[in-house]
Amino acid sequence: MDTLTDLVDPAMYREAMSRLVAPVHVITTSGEGGACGLTASAVTSVSDSPPIVLVCVNRKSQTNAAFKKNGRFCVNTLEGNQQALAEAFAGRTGLAMPDRFALGSWVTLATGAPVLESARASFDCRLTDVLEQGSHSVLFGLVEAVRVGSHDQALVYLDRAYRRV
Repeated sequence: MDTLTDLVDPAMYREAMSRLVAPVHVITTSGEGGACGLTASAVTSVSDSPPIVLVCVNRKSQTNAAFKKNGRFCVNTLEGNQQALAEAFAGRTGLAMPDRFALGSWVTLATGAPVLESARASFDCRLTDVLEQGSHSVLFGLVEAVRVGSHDQALVYLDRAYRRV
């Protein structure tokens, strides 16, 4: 093996990662770079004091530049019945970005990023740092506001399929 990319076959890595259960989120932003969003499962808490989350966004995503330019984003954790919203923001329905937002009801909190009213939880963040790693940008966000929704079923992704838990 001559390079780091020779360590593990990418297809095998993706197959192994598909075996992990991950909550499904719609990550949104608005501002000078435009209003947009994407579906993501690569989201995690970094710290609770101060509250910081990270989101991984593919560098090839059309939305990557907008998140960086706007300097704010909201992590909207989806309920079990919101698969259609996840599909739309994943780009699987062919809907234009404004039409994707029409599928939900949105408000704003501290940063002005779109917050899904029906989300299980929303984390309204100010972008504090970006780390470029491999195929993705890792966005770090200082959580400026939180909105907690219902305790209904959560939407998760497992074995390349949406599931309710």
